[in-house]
Amino acid sequence: MINLPFLLFTLLLIWSIPSTHYRSKFRKIVYQTEDWKINIKPLFKKEILALFGNMYPENTTYLKTRNFYRIYLAVYLVLFLMYQVVKNSS
Repeated sequence: MINLPFLLFTLLLIWSIPSTHYRSKFRKIVYQTEDWKINIKPLFKKEILALFGNMYPENTTYLKTRNFYRIYLAVYLVLFLMYQVVKNSS
């Protein structure tokens, strides 16, 4: 039988698979570039401000991507916290 920590860990791994795609898409909008190197550069300040603020209020693509990315990260955080709680309690 599969135990709960293992199940949550597996869900966390599966949920993290598309994260690079979503982050890349969001960063390309924020930094206004199509260059692939944006994915390996550690530029965080503008990205964080765009995630929690409203950097381009007239850009509907940015707004939709930002809102989707927020939800994606929120689910990721909930899964991670659930895993930590279950792992530490067992």
